[in-house]
Amino acid sequence: MGSLTNAEGLRFGVVVARFNEVVTNLLLQGALETFERYSVKPEDITIRGDTTHYDAVANSAASGVLNAGLSASIPCIFGVLTCEDMDQALNRAGGKAGNKGAEAAITAIEMASLFRHHLC
Repeated sequence: MGSLTNAEGLRFGVVVARFNEVVTNLLLQGALETFERYSVKPEDITIRGDTTHYDAVANSAASGVLNAGLSASIPCIFGVLTCEDMDQALNRAGGKAGNKGAEAAITAIEMASLFRHHLC
């Protein structure tokens, strides 16, 4: 089982779309706050912006995340929202449905911990 209490030495990359920044900024904020809560140091987080559109995200993001993880041999977490409207997006970016950015960060911490444990 992965650990959420020991993130020491783990490094994370976050890709954030600039499209719909009102939503993606909330997701990024949730992820960064979660990393901080679990003692991930800011210098161990790399943030990259990207400009993709809904169709590209819906059709290829999952495949891209999978391929990135397989080719790099590291855990890659799929934290992409594919919503029908802005209300759904805002609900998933800190509204009624919680913050999916924070959930992705928790998953990343646990998977990185599992990966490190498996290598030791």
